[in-house]
Amino acid sequence: MMARRAVFVDRDGVLNRSFVRNGVPYPPASLVDFEILPGVTEALLRLKDAGFMLIVATNQPDVERGTQRREVVEAMHACLLKELPIDDIKVCWELDSPQCTCYKPKPGMLLAAAEEQKIDLASSYMVGDRWRDVGAGKAAGCFTIFIDHGYAESLRETPDATCADLREAASIILRHAKCPNKPIVLEEGG
Repeated sequence: MMARRAVFVDRDGVLNRSFVRNGVPYPPASLVDFEILPGVTEALLRLKDAGFMLIVATNQPDVERGTQRREVVEAMHACLLKELPIDDIKVCWELDSPQCTCYKPKPGMLLAAAEEQKIDLASSYMVGDRWRDVGAGKAAGCFTIFIDHGYAESLRETPDATCADLREAASIILRHAKCPNKPIVLEEGG
């Protein structure tokens, strides 16, 4: 069986609106607050039409902390699966610790998906809005795209490309997939 290409995407701030307080993004607290961002559906459809698997990779440590209920997060994911052309959702429910292998920036979720779905990570992409997403993508050997929302946190590694939203990220991916050795230059309008 031939290896597949995938686009891994973070959830909060990439697919749905995150809530920024003091420069730090937080996930929505309830299903009522859960809102898919403009342009996400169209961006994912473009990637799906190009033959990419679409896999969400999200840290959800608030469940372990006791500040969020797992069934609320699962309801949000059911909404994503219903509304968007997503193939799978990988979730790390744990807190960051030396024993945990899935909490981004560790690549565990991407590696598990690659093994399960026969994905070629070197031909795949990781799109996220935080340093942890870039780190996970780099550790897995993916091309990394950082959506810069201007949060009050620094990147720890340099992403392969930076953009404003998932629409621009999709354009970068589609251009890069055609010509992987050509430098990425954003065109006006994505």
